[in-house]
Amino acid sequence: MRGIVIHAPKDLRVEEVASSGLAPEEVRVKVAAGGICGSDLHYYHHGGFGTVRLREPMALGHEFAGVVSEIGGAVSHLVPGMRVSVNPGLPCGICRYCVEGRQNQCLDMRFMGSAMRSPHVQGGFREIVTVHHSQPVPIADTLSMGEAAMAEPLAVCLHAARQAGPLLGKNVLITGAGPIGALSVLVARFAGSARIVVTDVADAPLAIARRTGANQAINVARDAEMLEPYRADKGFFDVLFEASGNQAALADALHLLRPSGIIVQLGLGGEMTLPINTIVAKELQLRGTFRFHSEFAQAVDLMGQGLIDVKPLITATLPFTEARDAFELASDRSQSMKVQLDFGGGLH
Repeated sequence: MRGIVIHAPKDLRVEEVASSGLAPEEVRVKVAAGGICGSDLHYYHHGGFGTVRLREPMALGHEFAGVVSEIGGAVSHLVPGMRVSVNPGLPCGICRYCVEGRQNQCLDMRFMGSAMRSPHVQGGFREIVTVHHSQPVPIADTLSMGEAAMAEPLAVCLHAARQAGPLLGKNVLITGAGPIGALSVLVARFAGSARIVVTDVADAPLAIARRTGANQAINVARDAEMLEPYRADKGFFDVLFEASGNQAALADALHLLRPSGIIVQLGLGGEMTLPINTIVAKELQLRGTFRFHSEFAQAVDLMGQGLIDVKPLITATLPFTEARDAFELASDRSQSMKVQLDFGGGLH
């Protein structure tokens, strides 16, 4: 079978990859659709991110969906032909954090398409993947494979919303209108936020943010003065979802938060120097958010019920054999929000 394998920065190849045996507790999934994520782009352009670096060839991809093609002898809840979205994370289930119900903090997590471990955990951008039976989640008949492949980033945003606490009636600011920012709009709207304002430095993603439910989308590179009314009386917003990973975006947003406002840091762009005096004086709460666990199945369910519509985010779908072109397109924010790959078998 073939897969999309990164060997070094800009060295992305569609090549034959080895298949593994099928253990009793495993299933094989024929991949139909896969979405290119920001971390995939970091591997493509830079060979990693932060301290994480490629040390061997690795199949990319952790946003994908497909059809169960084979099941191990110990699997009874899945059957061949079942359409599924695949959770890329496999926690150990026995470490202290798994026992506490915080599986996203697992000490022995195996996350697909990640170079954190050695050997690396191969990703889902392969024609066929073999995964533990707990990872595939059946999807509704009404859901396309492309939508199902959005479950992973949607789960990230659902977990971030959980970190923020109740959003009903809250005024929400989202800095950064990429896929995570746009999905955060969908989640905040679903959770009953009163007003949602999104900022970015590019018009194209802001237009999609408007379509996903933002009350106002502001290009701060051109129209930063439009935020001035929100500074009055020590700030307007109850919650900030910082999805850009940009230090300046976070620092500027602190002046727009009301006292006791909550900051949920979603974006990762490197280490930051924070204006701690502002955080202290306004009694702001800075909260991290990392991956997800139960939110993955919740994401699949919400999309399946039609309660959250991710279709506006999917801006292009290319055959996986054109992976390099797809990665270049995904790198161009003026043209794309979420670029997906078609691995065959149909996306619907």
